[in-house]
Amino acid sequence: IPAIWEFERDKVNLLKELGKGAFGMVYLGEAHGIIHGESKTKVAVKTVNEKATFLQRQEFLNEACIMTQFDCNHVVRLLGIVSQGIPPLVIMELMACGDLKNYLRSLREDADSADYPNPNRPSDIHFHKMAAEIADGMLYLGDKKFVHRDLAARNCMVNEDLTIFGMTRDVYTSDYYRKGGKGMLPIRWMPPESIRDGVYTSASDVWSYGIVLWEVATLAEQPYPGKSNEDVARYILDGGSIQRPPFCSDKLYHIMAKCTRFQAKMRPKFRTIIDLLLPDLPDTFQDVSYYHSEE
Repeated sequence: IPAIWEFERDKVNLLKELGKGAFGMVYLGEAHGIIHGESKTKVAVKTVNEKATFLQRQEFLNEACIMTQFDCNHVVRLLGIVSQGIPPLVIMELMACGDLKNYLRSLREDADSADYPNPNRPSDIHFHKMAAEIADGMLYLGDKKFVHRDLAARNCMVNEDLTIFGMTRDVYTSDYYRKGGKGMLPIRWMPPESIRDGVYTSASDVWSYGIVLWEVATLAEQPYPGKSNEDVARYILDGGSIQRPPFCSDKLYHIMAKCTRFQAKMRPKFRTIIDLLLPDLPDTFQDVSYYHSEE
């Protein structure tokens, strides 16, 4: 761990558990002196539990190390790492509204009726802004040669803007499926080449992004409703596509359909996706986006 990122354990208090999986937990915490000029700051703290093996702890710290290289408004910011002692802690900026999956579900009324959407449902323009913010974070990660492998609404965090978070695997265990001896796989977000051959590229991230758009349009229903994980894997390998959700804008569905093309090389790049969404975005997007930056 680069020394500049190391933070002292006794300056972090864990206040409340926010989410928990087989090995990982996320807490609301308080860190003293982690941000210049603030005596204490509310933070999100990710850690692994006592069941984690040495290898899992190492992998956890390796992921945190990768995060030290990221600086983008649409990627969650790392604030510090506690690597000395057990358990290791990774301290990140806290997002006021939590993860996108829970945020979307909180917008549901009883349900959309068959004929009209519920009144809490965000406008298409709001959905397009969300879509662009996620695409912008993914464009940045792709330019950094980082393949996410686990893009899903549960791994996006919500403030005024949306940001992508690379370290929540294992907190929503029901979204993962153990296939053979391969560990837990987010099968409903995976393209055919990842399911079949374990291949992950930025084109496989684009497929997962298409599924995130489906989650956004349905206020976070589980993709491929009514199908078991095994059925989903078979359906995707047989060339099945995700169904258009009710009340989904033409533009969002058009992008979703392109992102989930069977052949990886036929899927759009994240930059192209932002090009398509640009006419709908507020002026503030260009002030904060990586897409508009000089890099």
